[in-house]
Amino acid sequence: MAGELRVLNALDVAKTQWYHFTAIVIAGMGFFTDAYDLFCISLVTKLLGRLYYTEPGAPKPGTLPPRVQASVTGVALCGTLAGQLFFGWLGDKLGRKRVYGLTLVLMVVCSLASGLSFGSTPKGVLATLCFFRFWLGFGIGGDYPLSATIMSEYANKKTRGAFIAAVFAMQGFGILAGGIVALIVSYAYDQKYNLPTYEQNPEGSIIQPFDYVWRIILMFGAVPAALTYYWRMKMPETARYTALVAKNAKQAASDMSKVLQMELEAEEEKVQKLTQEKSHRYGLFSKEFLRRHGLHLVGTTTTWFLLDIAFYSQNLFQKDIFSAIGWIPPAKTMNAIHEVYRISRAQTLIALCSTVPGYWFTVFLIDYMGRFAIQLMGFFFMTVFMFALAIPYDHWTEKANRIGFVVIYSLTFFFANFGPNATTFVVPAEIFPARLRSTCHGISAAAGKAGAIVGAFGFLYAAQSKDPKKTDAGYPTGIGIKNSLIVLGVINLLGMLFTFLVPESKGKSLEELSGENDGSADAEPQVSDRTIPV
Repeated sequence: MAGELRVLNALDVAKTQWYHFTAIVIAGMGFFTDAYDLFCISLVTKLLGRLYYTEPGAPKPGTLPPRVQASVTGVALCGTLAGQLFFGWLGDKLGRKRVYGLTLVLMVVCSLASGLSFGSTPKGVLATLCFFRFWLGFGIGGDYPLSATIMSEYANKKTRGAFIAAVFAMQGFGILAGGIVALIVSYAYDQKYNLPTYEQNPEGSIIQPFDYVWRIILMFGAVPAALTYYWRMKMPETARYTALVAKNAKQAASDMSKVLQMELEAEEEKVQKLTQEKSHRYGLFSKEFLRRHGLHLVGTTTTWFLLDIAFYSQNLFQKDIFSAIGWIPPAKTMNAIHEVYRISRAQTLIALCSTVPGYWFTVFLIDYMGRFAIQLMGFFFMTVFMFALAIPYDHWTEKANRIGFVVIYSLTFFFANFGPNATTFVVPAEIFPARLRSTCHGISAAAGKAGAIVGAFGFLYAAQSKDPKKTDAGYPTGIGIKNSLIVLGVINLLGMLFTFLVPESKGKSLEELSGENDGSADAEPQVSDRTIPV
């Protein structure tokens, strides 16, 4: 039985060692790059609008048309969704390590290519940019299931949640790094050229060298990924894949002997006998999988989908919040590069004060509180704060009350990160069998990205004012911000309810959770009694 394989037991009971931190850094740098590449585009879209869509003599600087804006910011999310499904499946077929290097190469090449986007017209430049950002997203998508699966299969069972959450928490530092790089580049250009504002001199407020700014910011995403490639290639395949999927006991024992720095015996007969059991042969589309893990997969996909609708829709309200607290003045009162500087400063402060702390609260508490409690608590507070913003929305729009709005808004996303944004990433890497683990994590993550697309674009249109005179240029009327916030509150409430389908995985081995410890196909996976039994 899987629990009796010494190589897996050795990993489960191993004390926290240097190789655990090495694995966190190697996998985490991928997520650092993912977050940098996905979020840095929001820092330069205003600059792209000024560079390519400013009309001579217009009272305001140019902005990207709605469809172009949606394409530039959303095409990477579409690529990520496709990459999660494809590389998740491939990670179970070819092995985690072989596919892991491929995703990194794709990310490096497409980060550089995004900055080299070319064309003789604005439409040509942005079409090329969208093409490369789709494939960048495709590579990023592969990092989700592979990083989570590799970390879960390397970790011991006592601190596994913290290790997987620490990999995911590197996203916060990636967002922070995007803001800092944009700050440095924009500040350097602002100091060098010292141009007038658009209001003072429309033509003089932007010059051709500014075209390099967005390219430098996008291309920098290749640096951390390239630095990690060598170490990813040196990392041995996980013992759980080698023993339970590739059925190579000798290689698993050899690899983990080096990692754990102890002598491990190759149990070839036991591996062969184990992998012949019925509980190790059912597939993703079998009745046996549906019986054992069907509701678990429904739980992980729905909660991630619902969470990402709320999480990614935050972009709707950022411009209102930045304006409310005076971080970003009207566009016409700045030159093109100073606007990038102000937006970058705002994102950096939000990442520093709200995004990063939430992630690390999860890292430190997940193996004490458990995944279930943190996810349920996170969705509960997101629901409460979203309704607190929505119901008295008119009260918050008054100038004297805007700081209160900002505080509650920040708490909503603090509890997203100290809550379901982290746990929806952790749990799918723990509760499914080794031969389907990467695939099921990819499916769950892809459901999340589908939610992100709904949140980022569906609500972009929905949140437009009911009054045609107050909508953003090029947009139809919507249901308004107040009603959008009420809908998001309901979505968070649904997330809380679907959390009851997700099992508690704290303190158990991966084989106990997936049912691979059991020789019989009739045996049930061992899950917490706090969730609906499957």
